[in-house]
Amino acid sequence: MTIQQLLKTAPVTTLLLASFIGLFVMQLVTGVDANNPSTEALVKWGANALPLTMMDDPWRLASSAFLHIGLMHLLFNGFAMYFFGQIAEPLFGSAKFLALFLLAAIGGNLLNNYVTWQSILDGTGQPGLSAGASGGIMGIGAALLIAALFKISVNGMVLNLKSLIFIMGINLVYGFAVPGIDNAGHIGGAITGLIIALAFAIGYRQRLAVAIQNAAIQQQRTFNAYQTNYSYSAHDNPSFNSQYSGQHDNQSPYDATSIDQSPHLNSDSTEQDTVLANNETNVSDINANNSAESVTANNSPLSNEAVHNSIEPKALKKPSIIWQLLPWLAMLLISIGFVWWWQDIHQQLLQVLKAIE
Repeated sequence: MTIQQLLKTAPVTTLLLASFIGLFVMQLVTGVDANNPSTEALVKWGANALPLTMMDDPWRLASSAFLHIGLMHLLFNGFAMYFFGQIAEPLFGSAKFLALFLLAAIGGNLLNNYVTWQSILDGTGQPGLSAGASGGIMGIGAALLIAALFKISVNGMVLNLKSLIFIMGINLVYGFAVPGIDNAGHIGGAITGLIIALAFAIGYRQRLAVAIQNAAIQQQRTFNAYQTNYSYSAHDNPSFNSQYSGQHDNQSPYDATSIDQSPHLNSDSTEQDTVLANNETNVSDINANNSAESVTANNSPLSNEAVHNSIEPKALKKPSIIWQLLPWLAMLLISIGFVWWWQDIHQQLLQVLKAIE
C-alpha cells in the first residue's frame, strides 16, 4: 500500500507513523545517538520516568508513546503500527482508533509505573525509563482480537483469529524472554484495548440486530405491496355476467319479428305463452344467478385486499443511541479510572517522601 493509499484509508495511522519518524529525526538533528540514546536525552524528549511521571509530569504517560529508544525499536513499532493500523482504523473509525491508541499507551505506562512502584516498596526494584508505542499497538492488536472473535468484518472480510492470536503471543513471549522490554506496558495496553473493543463489539452486535429486523420488516412490506397490486388487477378482467347477458339479449324470446309472424291466435297460442313464460323465468333466474356470481367475483379481490391491508407490518426500528455511545462511555470510564489510579500512586509517593523528610 502506497503512502497516498494509506493516507486515504487510514489517515490517523499515517499521522502517527509520521510523528514517530519526525520525532526521531528531530532527536538526531539535536545530536541524540540513533542507536543508544542517553538517559538525559530520553528524559528531555518525554520518556516515562516514575519519579517524574507520577509527580509533576503526568503528560509523560502519553508523550512516551511517540518516543523510541533507538532505530530498531522505531522500525519494529513502525511496522506493527502499519500492519495493525490499516485494518483497525477503518474498522473502528479514525476518532475511536486514535482514542484507543492513546488510552492503551497510557494504560500500559500506568501499569508499568505501578509494578515498578510496588517493586520499590518491596525492595526488589528501582526506578527506570520506558518509551515506545508498544503499549498502544498491543491495545490495537487486542481490539482486533475481539473484532475477530465477534466476526466483525473489515470491508467485507472477517479477520483471521488464529493469525492475530499468533502475532500477539509472539509479542508477549518476546517481552518476557528479552531483558529490557516493558512487558507490563504491553499487558496494560492489551487489557485496555480489550475493554474498549468489547464495548465496541457489543454496540455493533446490537445495531446489527436492529438492521436485520428492519430488513425483515421491509421485505414484508414489499411482499404485501405485491399482493395488493395483484388483487387490483382482478378488476381489469371483464365480468362473466356482462358477457353472458349479452349473449342472451341476442336470443331473447321477445323478439319483435317472431311476434309479427303470428297475425292471430291459434290453438298453439296457450302453449306458446307457456313457453314464453317459462323462458322468461329461466332467463331471469340465469341473470339473477349471474348477477350474484358477478358481485361475488368482483367483491372477492376487494375482500382479499382488505385482508392484506389489515396486516400492517411493524414500523422500522431505530438503534438506541446508547449502543452508538457505548465505546465512548467505556473510554470515559477508563479515563476516569486512570486519573484515579494516577492519584493513588501519586499520594503514595507523597506519603513516602513526607516520611523520609
